[in-house]
Amino acid sequence: MAGTTVRGLMLPKPVTFVTGNPKKLEEVKAILGQSIPFQSLKLDLPELQGEPEEISKEKARLAAIQVNGPVLVEDTCLCFNSLKGLPGPYIKWFLQKIGHEGLNNVLMAYEDKSAYALCVFSLALGPSADPITFVGKTMGKIVEARGPNDFGWDPIFQPDGYEQTLVGK
Repeated sequence: MAGTTVRGLMLPKPVTFVTGNPKKLEEVKAILGQSIPFQSLKLDLPELQGEPEEISKEKARLAAIQVNGPVLVEDTCLCFNSLKGLPGPYIKWFLQKIGHEGLNNVLMAYEDKSAYALCVFSLALGPSADPITFVGKTMGKIVEARGPNDFGWDPIFQPDGYEQTLVGK
């Protein structure tokens, strides 16, 4: 079977980036460029509960079984320090139910508005491979929503050292 070698790593076929989110796909294309051959696919994976890294690893493992090949999954979390890391990996459902204003209202009872954004990628090279996990963390704070409301919680998260939210407002 022909494959692709990427920096000494033999991939039997392109890596499948598992997402149904076009914005996430744009971001991954911008980051990876042509360095790794990949394709995207929306899979119906179970919504898991737990710690972000464990959720990401299990999603990669399940996706690799479905695809029968290498996969990359990504989970993004928004964690409030005053709530000991919540909503964390459940931010999508918090946004759907209470929106940006509701998230700000949740923090009204707390003086501490600090938060961190956590981005967890897991790469599984195949159905029997243990996923490799990469974690990025950005410290910041929760602010009133500013800017376009078309990509998750970006309008309410302002990274430390910046005057703008992630949408640039």
